[in-house]
Amino acid sequence: MRHLIILLTFLASAVGLTSCSISYQLNGASIDYTTTHTISFEYIQNKAALVYAPLTILFNDELQKKYVNQTRLSQVDQDGDLQISGAITGYSLSNQAVNTDAYASITRLTIKVKIKFVNKNNKSENFEKEFSQFADFDATQLLTDVQDDLCAELTEKLVDDIFNATVANW
Repeated sequence: MRHLIILLTFLASAVGLTSCSISYQLNGASIDYTTTHTISFEYIQNKAALVYAPLTILFNDELQKKYVNQTRLSQVDQDGDLQISGAITGYSLSNQAVNTDAYASITRLTIKVKIKFVNKNNKSENFEKEFSQFADFDATQLLTDVQDDLCAELTEKLVDDIFNATVANW
C-alpha cells in the first residue's frame, strides 16, 4: 500500500510538471514561456506639462526591474515578444480640501502614464491605455519636501497596475 501511494504521488507530480505550458507564479503573472521569451521596453518619455526630471529615470528603472525580477523573460533592446512603450502624460497638483479659512488643507499629486502594450504572440492582448495614480499630502508641507517619497509610492503603484494589465491578465 505504501509503495502504491509513493508511485501515485510520483506520477501525479510528473504529469503536473509536464502537462502545463503556462506558468502561474505567486506574483500573478501568467505567461506562456513556450512561446514568449523576451520583453523590450521603449524609453518612457516625460511629456507632462509639469516635469519633475527624476521621475522619468525612476519610472523607467522600476518598470524594467518589475519584469526582470518577477518573470523569466529576457530583456532585449527591441522587438521583444512583449513590447512596452509610452509616455508620462500627467504630473499635476490639485487642492482636495479647504479649511474654514479658505486655505487648502490637503493637496493631491497625480501622475498619469499612457502605455502601449504589444504581445506579438497574442495580438488580442494588445492595448493602449492610460494609468493614473494619486497621493494626498498635507498642504502645509512643501511639494519639494514630499515629492521624492510620493513619486516613489506612485511609481510603484503604476508599475504594479501596468504589470497586472500586461502579464497578469487582470
